[in-house]
Amino acid sequence: MFVYKRKIYGYLCDIYGHLNNSSYLQIYEEARSEALIDMGLPISKLLESGFHIYLTKVELYYKSGVPNDEVISVKSSIIKMNRMRATWKQQIYDEAGNLCNEAFVEGVFIKNGKPARIDKDIYEIFEKYYEN
Repeated sequence: MFVYKRKIYGYLCDIYGHLNNSSYLQIYEEARSEALIDMGLPISKLLESGFHIYLTKVELYYKSGVPNDEVISVKSSIIKMNRMRATWKQQIYDEAGNLCNEAFVEGVFIKNGKPARIDKDIYEIFEKYYEN
């Protein structure tokens, strides 16, 4: 499991002072990108191997609002994976440790514009971080 922390600023919030719906997607993307870096597989390395990751499905479940100036923790883990697809579970917690939002993000590996199996060595790196 990866934990990414960040502060919520006003530009990310709606007129009610809570994290805007669209901002959740950006924050989850930031957290997955940081997780990939931590794994030693930054997007640049995947691109060098000719692979892209395209998201195919995102489900967001709102539990409670996240106010401006809150410092959140985003917990990310891979919960389902094979050499062509991966599903991430991501959760946003407030400073008090309350679950505010939960996401399930499915992606497919792409090479030359088509779904493709990632190389075995890349898969083995992902596999180390798989949470079953």
